[in-house]
Amino acid sequence: MQFRPCIDIHNGKVKQIVGSSLQDQGDRACENFISDYSAADYARLYQRDHLAGGHIILLNSRDSDYFEQTRQEALAALAAYPGGLQVGGGITANHAEEYLKAGASHVIVTSYIFERGKIREERLRNLAAAVGREHLVIDLSCRKKGDRYYVAMDRWQTLTEEAVEEGLLNRLSDYCDEFLIHAADVEGRQAGPAEDLLELLAGWTRIPVTYAGGIHRYEDIEDIGRIGQGRIDFTVGSALDLFGGEMSYEKVRAYSHSGPLSMQSDAKGTEVQEFGR
Repeated sequence: MQFRPCIDIHNGKVKQIVGSSLQDQGDRACENFISDYSAADYARLYQRDHLAGGHIILLNSRDSDYFEQTRQEALAALAAYPGGLQVGGGITANHAEEYLKAGASHVIVTSYIFERGKIREERLRNLAAAVGREHLVIDLSCRKKGDRYYVAMDRWQTLTEEAVEEGLLNRLSDYCDEFLIHAADVEGRQAGPAEDLLELLAGWTRIPVTYAGGIHRYEDIEDIGRIGQGRIDFTVGSALDLFGGEMSYEKVRAYSHSGPLSMQSDAKGTEVQEFGR
């Protein structure tokens, strides 16, 4: 179980948003935090602290007036930490290799491999052939409908017909190196993780899985470790002091190196001066 850091970019700025509030029309979102620092500043911090496997997410659609500004922020972060970060948002087989050449360890995809709510396996095969299975992460971020979770595409705005379950995970794991799964209903709300989703993921062990969504206290990370049996990696967004929250980045990152948070210092405070060192 490892801490995977994040860099979410919207309208050219590093932000933390309420995931379910994102709208392409007008490039709107309910914002929890807008950083004064660049994506490259965060990338250099993660590199300094030897935190690999984090993800950069471009939250603007390719049709947005802000997309190019957002993309340039992402490229700068990849250049600042070559080989250390994954990148997703509008990735297709046509330009996925561009991000690998820019320094990404993996590209992250969702919407490209879906059409009319169903998986297009030929697109998935093309993408895996273009970049290699070892460089591909499939984002199965999802929202709950009834008692099941369904993959959400178009930056969490559109539900597909594909339920997150063992059969889907087995089917897609042949094409990719990891899964990234945001619980979009709780993303940015700091109301606790989706425990039923974690229980589902805990019983599946073929390739690494990173969970995001709802974490707002150290006990939540302990719960992820317990429910996930130490096999599910995690990311913390809005609750982290790097993004205006109350959870200490220093304490959370120490989990990856030393084990349970209860063993760490309770000191809070990642000083802003640490950026860019």
